[in-house]
This record gives sequence, structure tokens and C-alpha cells, in this order.
Amino acid sequence: MSDALGLAWRQYRLERRMFWRNPTAAFFNFFLPLLFLALFGAILSGNQKDLNVIVPGIAGMSVMSTTFSALAMNLTFLREQGVLKRMRGTPLPSGSYLAAIAAHAVTNAAVQVFIVVCAGKLFFGVDWPKDYAELVLYVAAGVACLAALGVAYSHIIPNFDAAPAFVNFVFLPTIFISGVFYDASNAPAFLRDIARALPLVHIIDGLSGAMVTGRSIADNAGGLAVIAIWGVAGVVFAVRGFSWDQKSA
Repeated sequence: MSDALGLAWRQYRLERRMFWRNPTAAFFNFFLPLLFLALFGAILSGNQKDLNVIVPGIAGMSVMSTTFSALAMNLTFLREQGVLKRMRGTPLPSGSYLAAIAAHAVTNAAVQVFIVVCAGKLFFGVDWPKDYAELVLYVAAGVACLAALGVAYSHIIPNFDAAPAFVNFVFLPTIFISGVFYDASNAPAFLRDIARALPLVHIIDGLSGAMVTGRSIADNAGGLAVIAIWGVAGVVFAVRGFSWDQKSA
């Protein structure tokens, strides 16, 4: 057990170094949400009500971009380049390798949320979180749910050339209907209904409660249930459909 953890740690460190040596991956998986925060923060400067919506919204988007989007694209790339198959044939335990990839995504999500929280306080007039336990809970729940869904979604992406289109087909509509850039309660009823069936809006609601409104975990219990249902479904399909081999010839 200790050997497996040690190998996972070494692989995790390698994943971190490789990430920062790839400027494109670092930009789209890490800096893009922060760029959105800076742009919308500047546009809405002086309107504290809207800033109180944007900051937790961008935090939620950060969780999705660093887990769902990043894992769906990265696993597709690794699978289609034959990296997963080669790793399967090395002495490195499969569990250690996959744990390192997951921990890498979790680290990016945690760092992004931390930066968004600090930027909200320092530049956009949003106070420090009112409930740190609730903040950690919703970040953890969001990471677990969206990471599982990202792995599951990678199974249906036929090749890496198609990966950006497949990922953005889900990512972009989801962030726009889930209240990342506006108060979702002001959206048309049919969009609200669609958003409430998806996990991201509930992650944002939880983060907003922890960071801005002070709504308790109990107040958002229904949202946690939706996140949990999606998370369980993601784990089931992630495990059942996982393949180490390439799909394309």
C-alpha cells in the first residue's frame, strides 16, 4: 500500500511538471476562468450585487474546467496516443497512475478556487467566505462529481481531434445556463428547469452560500442530492466504459 502511494506521489509530481511545461494546457485549464473573472469583474465594477454572483459563478466554472473538461480531453489524448496502453504495461500500478491524474486535476481546482476567493476579497468587494466548511464541502463534491463525469464522457469521444468540439458542446451551454455570469433565478423558466437538473448550478449555489449569502448546507441539501446522483452515475459509467486501448486505428 505504501509503495503504491509513493509511486502515485512521484507520478503526481511528474504530472504537475508536465502541466506547467505545456502553456496551452495551462492556459485553457487554469488561466481561462481567471481571465473571465478579470473581464467580468472589470465590466461589473461598482455593481456589488452582480459581483456577488460572478465570483462564486467563476469558482464553479473553475471546478468544471479543471475536472470535467480537463479530464475528458486529457484522457482522450492519452488513450489515442497509446500512452494509457503503454502505462498499463509498465510496473507502475494502474491505480497509482490514475490516482496521480485525478490528484493533478483536484490540485488545479483547489488552487483556482483559492485564487478566485482571494481575488473576490481583494479586488471585487466580496468578503471572505462565511462558512469554510461549506466551501470545502461543495468544492470537494463538485470535484468528485465533475471528475467522474469527465472520465465517463471521455469514453464516447472518438479521437483527440474531436475532443474540443465534444467537450465544448457540453461545457459552454452548461456554464451559460447554470448562472456563471448572471443570476440563474432570472433566466427563463425552461432554462432554469434544465439548469436545476444539472450539477453545476447546485455547485455554484453551494459556493455562493459559503462565500456570499450565508445559506447553510441544510438550505442547499437538495442541490447536494443532485450532485451526488450525477456523481454516482459518473463513477458507474467511468468504471464500466474505461479502456486502456485506442479507439482509432
